[in-house]
Amino acid sequence: MADKVLDNNQVSIVGVVDSEFTYSHEVFGEGFYILEVVVNRLSQMADRIPLLVSERLVDVHENYMGKTVEAKGQFRSYNKHEEGRNRLILSVFVREFAVLEGDVECAKPNSVYLDGFICKQPVYRMTPLGREIADLLLAVNRPYGKSDYLPCICWGRNARFAGKFQVGEHIHLWGRIQSRTYQKKIDADTVEKRTAYEISVSKIECVDAV
Repeated sequence: MADKVLDNNQVSIVGVVDSEFTYSHEVFGEGFYILEVVVNRLSQMADRIPLLVSERLVDVHENYMGKTVEAKGQFRSYNKHEEGRNRLILSVFVREFAVLEGDVECAKPNSVYLDGFICKQPVYRMTPLGREIADLLLAVNRPYGKSDYLPCICWGRNARFAGKFQVGEHIHLWGRIQSRTYQKKIDADTVEKRTAYEISVSKIECVDAV
């Protein structure tokens, strides 16, 4: 059962390490650390993606700065309570990690497949320039009754299609993890720069309609 559930959330990342390991948390004596990698887009822009790595998988005392690495795992979420409210924290939970040597060319350096359920009514809108967008929140089940809640964004024809989904519908989607920075106003005198993550959807289908 557990193996079947793990197939519903698959991530593959190839990127350049741009941070040192920073401690995140411990579970049953196993320490987990965040490592950030930069993944280039075709548009010459780049996404900065956090990897959540176990100290049992990688030597977290080693410096990987500037190295190209491949990580495979799952896109995970958890709620962090701060400033009197819950904040959704997203990262790639790494199951496989490897350093790649030499010049690396990868056709899909940033790919995601998710099999989950619509858990919030989609929001369909148009930009001032007339581009169609739909925002989705997908619940993807883990073993032992847990779920990850993952924000996704669709464009164009995919947005028109996804905007009609109803809460509870079973969805398959493919895409990539994208990052974007924004300014968070903490108080009257403090503005904090933060990074948000979401799945940019390239293909989507409703399982009930297949």
